[in-house]
This record gives sequence, C-alpha cells and structure tokens, in this order.
Amino acid sequence: MQELTHYINGSHVKGQSGRFADVMNPATGEVQARVPLANGEELAHAVEVAAKAQPAWAATNPQRRARVLMKFVDLLNRDMDKLAEALSREHGKTLPDAAGDVQRGLEVVEYCIGAPQMLKGEFTDAAGPGIDMYSMRQPLGVTAGITPFNFPAMIPMWMFAPAIACGNAFILKPSERDPSVPLMLAELMEEAGLPKGILQVVNGDKEAVDAILYHPVIQSIGFVGSTPIAEYIYGTGCSQGKRVQCFGGAKNHMIIMPDADMDQAADALVGAGYGAAGERCMAISVAVPVGDETADRLMEKLVPRVEALKVGPYTGGDEVDYGPVVTAAAKANIERLVQSGLDQGAKLLVDGRGFKLQGYEEGFFVGPHLFDHATPDMDIYKTEIFGPVLTTVRAQSYEEALKLAMDHEYGNGTAIFTRDGDAARDFASRVNVGMVGINVPIPVPLAYHTFGGWKKSVFGDLNQHGPDAFKFYTRTKTVTSRWPSGLKEGGEFHFKPMD
Repeated sequence: MQELTHYINGSHVKGQSGRFADVMNPATGEVQARVPLANGEELAHAVEVAAKAQPAWAATNPQRRARVLMKFVDLLNRDMDKLAEALSREHGKTLPDAAGDVQRGLEVVEYCIGAPQMLKGEFTDAAGPGIDMYSMRQPLGVTAGITPFNFPAMIPMWMFAPAIACGNAFILKPSERDPSVPLMLAELMEEAGLPKGILQVVNGDKEAVDAILYHPVIQSIGFVGSTPIAEYIYGTGCSQGKRVQCFGGAKNHMIIMPDADMDQAADALVGAGYGAAGERCMAISVAVPVGDETADRLMEKLVPRVEALKVGPYTGGDEVDYGPVVTAAAKANIERLVQSGLDQGAKLLVDGRGFKLQGYEEGFFVGPHLFDHATPDMDIYKTEIFGPVLTTVRAQSYEEALKLAMDHEYGNGTAIFTRDGDAARDFASRVNVGMVGINVPIPVPLAYHTFGGWKKSVFGDLNQHGPDAFKFYTRTKTVTSRWPSGLKEGGEFHFKPMD
C-alpha cells in the first residue's frame, strides 16, 4: 500500500497525526494509496516555514519570479503525460480530459508570467507643491488554498500561480480524494527554481481546513467546492480578518431557441453534460428548449447521442467518453437523485440505472441519464447532481426560459444556442449569471479574463485568475512624499562664519 506524504520545506514529509484517508481507484473500487490527514500542529509548522521563506521571495523582483513560472511551464509540458496519467488514476476522468485539466492550469501560469506588468503601481508627479504620490501593490504574506477533487491540477494552479507571482508564499490543501498531482506540481515548481517553503502541500480534512481558517499568520484563503462549505469558509475566514474568495455550487442552464442548429446544440449538450461524468462546476445540467416543437426536435437528436456514449476506465483510451465518478458515495447520491426524479414525475428517456462494466463491476461507474418534462420544483432541477444526468425543462417562451436561469439560486454559468443576434445580446445583457456562452456550451473564460459566478455560486468580491487574481493576492499601499528644498544647491568649500 502506497503511503503518500505532505510536501513541506522542499521535502516529502510523512504524516504525524496518525490519521489517514483512502485514495481509491474509481474504476476498480480498490484502495490504491492512503494519504495522511494533517493536524493543527503540522499545518502550523508549514506556516512557520512559509513565513520565514516569504520575505526573501517578496524581495525578489517580479521579473525573476516570472522566470520561475516560465521554467515551470516548460516542465508541465515535459511531464504532461505523466501528470495526466496520475490524475486519471485517482480521479477517473479520461486521459484527454486529464491533460485538459493540466493545460487550463498551465494557461493561467502563462498569464502570470506577465507579473511585472500586472504589479506596476501608479505615480502622480506634483500632486501638490513639491509633493509626489505613488501607489504600490505589495504581497499579502502567507496565503492558502483549499481545492476540490474534480480539477486537481487546474484549480491549484489557478490559485498558487498568481499568489506566488505576486511574492506570496502559498499553502495548498488539496482534496484528499486525488492528492498525487498537487504533490507533483510542488516538486516541479521547485525544480523550476522556486525557493523551498514558498509552495507547500498539506493534505487533510476539516481539521486542516479549520487550522487554516484560524491561523493568524495566513492572510488569505481561496476555496472551490460545495456552497454550504463555501459559506462556512467565507464566514469563518472573514471573521478572522482574512481576505477570502469562495466558489460554490452550480446548476448551469443551456437555452435552446427554435432557430438553433439542433445537431450543434445536441453535440454541445452531450459534451457539456456528460464530459468528466458531469463532475464539473461548469457542466450543463439543465437543457431548456423553447417550445414543445423545439424540445421534440432536440430530443430526437439527443437521445441516440446519449445512448451511444461509451463509459469505461481511462485505460480505454479514445474509445471512452467518460469514466467513473470519484467515490461510491457520489455514485449512491446520483442514483438517489435519479430515483427522486422518477418519483416526482419526470420522464427518463435514457436510463443508465444498473450500469455495470464487465471486468470493472466494483468500479464507481454511472450510466448516462436523460430526463425530459422536469419541472422547477423537482429535486433533480434544484440540486447540483454532479453526475452524468441531464435534465430537460421545457419552456414555452424565451422569457420563461430566461426566468428559469435567473430564478435559480446558483449563477455560475449559462449558455444560449441561437442564430438570432438580438436574442443572444438580450440574454447576455439581462441574465444574472457570471459566465455566459453564446453558442458555447461551457463558457469558461480564458486565463486573461476572470472566472466567477454570481448568486450562491460565489462568496467574495474578486474572481479567480485574470486581473482579479493580482488584486486578490496583493494590497495597495499609497505613499505621499515631500522633500525639503535647498539641498540641490550643492556643497560649500569655505568656512562659514558662525551665526
């Protein structure tokens, strides 16, 4: 049995708490490793190391910090296949999807190479008689991030790359479900030239999370996960005087207008709804066709596509569309919600219940499900299922479809498929959702824009990556300076009589 470690001060460190969590192979249902769960003392030691290392890193000029990130990008490309395989083995997603996980994180690292430009301050000459004013962006100090299982490469890089580029030290508490890739990323950062103690990985559960929340030296916390935990971390962290950004749940709607290309819309729904087994915060989980005729045409295209999906282990290569969900508990929860949809009157057009894969009977595989005629009062509509389940709610008008997306408590992402520019512009302008796709099913912004939802999908006033990241990981200091006049006259070379 492989025993994983923490990564502290440039070394792999065995856990000292005596507590461990199992790391599963989701495809087989077998325990493949165990990961230590840190206690408060272990977290405090990592903070102490970070606090000692951070001042020298902050004093390193931004261009030299950026060169470390440049080298890190090269190493990520070198080890892409190795990282993707390790990620797939613990998460279950396919190898191409795992490589995409690494790639989207890498793109944020590339953006952060522009730190010298992003960290430039402002200057006002002659703000008053002999007075100049300037502002500086300075690092916070020791920062921390708590990241989810579904993107074990991308989301850690979304957090630690800008934090480190700004001159902070960063403590990463990854998901205990798939901790290997975060440990590998820390190794690669130090291979790229990052000083020891600037990026550390402390594995753990709620005990480690609470230690982060209450440690007085930690200045900021980033979090991605469920909304109830996001609310807890945001409220607790803010009460401790920390800067906090938390990203929670989602229920992303895709509106299909009568004039949409139904083949394009069906293909988009299959990829966005079932990719990564639906375990994405930006997955489309609700299809909203406008009009019964539109809905019937969409179902005609969608049903055979969903029925043809190939489910299997990542070792199946390109033959596999999506893999298992992450745990047996996740599988059971998905199956419970599917049954609730049937009990509450939705029509199950594609039934994935009872799916078994020969040779992988103990794996956490869930067959694809497609519901039609769901209503907003059903659990399958209200709840983030986080599985391969697409729910269709028929709207009779554009306004009704828009209202569905706007009335839901979550506001992470949404999309509209249409050929009508006026409808698309109106939708983008009015919908109260943070990320909008127009004929784009998963509207995740590129690295130089910011990522973030609205409503109960986000807690905090700054988004992830893009310009917001450099604001989140720095403080602004403004200096007003005035120098006495007369010194510029130069030295005197004769004895001056005493007054």
